[in-house]
Amino acid sequence: MHRSPKMHVLGLAVLGALAAPLAGAQSLTNLKNQPPAQVGLPFLLTDGRVLVQALNDTDWYALTPDSKGSYLNGTWAKMASFPASWNYAPDAPASAVLADGRVIIEGGEYNNGNFTLTNLGAIYDPVKNTWKQVDPPAGWQTIGDSPSVVLADGRYMLGRKLDMQLAVLDPVTMQWSSLGSDGKADFNSEEGWTLMPDGTILTADVLDAPNSERYLTDQERWISDGSTIVDLHSPTTVQGCIKYPGGCYYPPGEIGPQILRPDGSVLVTGSAKQGKTGHTSLYRPGMTETDPGTWTPGPDFATGDDSGDCAASLLPNGNVLVSSNFGRLYEYDGDTLTQTASGAFGVLLLQLPSGETLVTANTVKVYTSSGAPNPEWKPTISTVPDILKRGKTYTVHGTQFNGLSQAAGFGDEFETNTNYPLVRITNKATGHVVYARTHDHSTMGVATGSRAVYTNFDVPDGIETGASTLQVVANGIASKGVKVKIK
Repeated sequence: MHRSPKMHVLGLAVLGALAAPLAGAQSLTNLKNQPPAQVGLPFLLTDGRVLVQALNDTDWYALTPDSKGSYLNGTWAKMASFPASWNYAPDAPASAVLADGRVIIEGGEYNNGNFTLTNLGAIYDPVKNTWKQVDPPAGWQTIGDSPSVVLADGRYMLGRKLDMQLAVLDPVTMQWSSLGSDGKADFNSEEGWTLMPDGTILTADVLDAPNSERYLTDQERWISDGSTIVDLHSPTTVQGCIKYPGGCYYPPGEIGPQILRPDGSVLVTGSAKQGKTGHTSLYRPGMTETDPGTWTPGPDFATGDDSGDCAASLLPNGNVLVSSNFGRLYEYDGDTLTQTASGAFGVLLLQLPSGETLVTANTVKVYTSSGAPNPEWKPTISTVPDILKRGKTYTVHGTQFNGLSQAAGFGDEFETNTNYPLVRITNKATGHVVYARTHDHSTMGVATGSRAVYTNFDVPDGIETGASTLQVVANGIASKGVKVKIK
């Protein structure tokens, strides 16, 4: 992405005032309590709160749902900020929630409002409410707006923006290691990565469009995965060198977000030249890890619209929610791309455990979709202690705790994936909802099917005692509740 760091909020005052045309029973509703500052990058913490960065700033805030579990009626609190001495206020970084519940931020296309491709990084501990600096991989001077992903084994994989280099962080030791990148057709710039159920990583090229590639994590190499058929990238409007400290950047253009769907296909959305219309294409994987997949052109956006450098999220009903450069929200149901709302320019999307989608922009909203999830998509609980003591840690076992998808996408940076389990406890007498912080999940893979998985959870000290119901939630889809007693 190359744009002014303020670009994705321009026009909100106008578009936010527009009526939101709805298809079906969808709704786009303002939060009752707006954050103390304009916010952007959101993360779903494993204790149910939402951590949000103040736009292009060093400050962070947390949204806590009310006692009934409502984010619409939730409240905001100031969290720890980046120390001024770090000189780190990133826009468009790489990012992730790790399996231990911490949040990592790497690089940033802009820092303090300047185009720098910074290599600074930080990691947040939600228990201690503290940030620590993270050193970059050895020799990496530029990270910028880089693609990244948490691998199934919990390691954090990062691509260097200006070439094909890859590195992986061990969250336990906080040490980086190099990964092989043989076979890559072009550099990592502007590409998004989608974690597939077999552990490979799919990307649609930007510089080498309309080519696609897949990274074989077990072999540390890229393979070609065929043409997307329609061109999903838009050539850059910036010609020549964009200077940053240390050199020149020649942007290859833009692309839209890509999302793994419940049927195993991946919707990849397109950018477009100004005044043109963005395309989409649907990827279906091959029979084996090394078999190329197949691509089928999907529906186009409305005339003149596209999703270059926009956000997408997988809804509990299986549709993909896509934002656009016209400030529209669309749902893709596997066949059609239908506009469902407007007044959502430059937004970021985050799937909430309530089944709603948080829409961060000048005014923070919640998007509610129609329809229910397929029962087969729900997590299932096999074992959990029926007596839970306040302040203690327990383990819950079952299946599909990580959902069917990372459930989030952007053109490249701003990774806000939610493929990890949350534990929700509802008191039967009061109806009060509390999230128990989860951590150290057995996997960060997606669509794990019938494979046995588990997570650990901490029962809050202040939770109400008595008969309760416990659920595991992933990608906004909750398991059937099981009876527990809190002591």
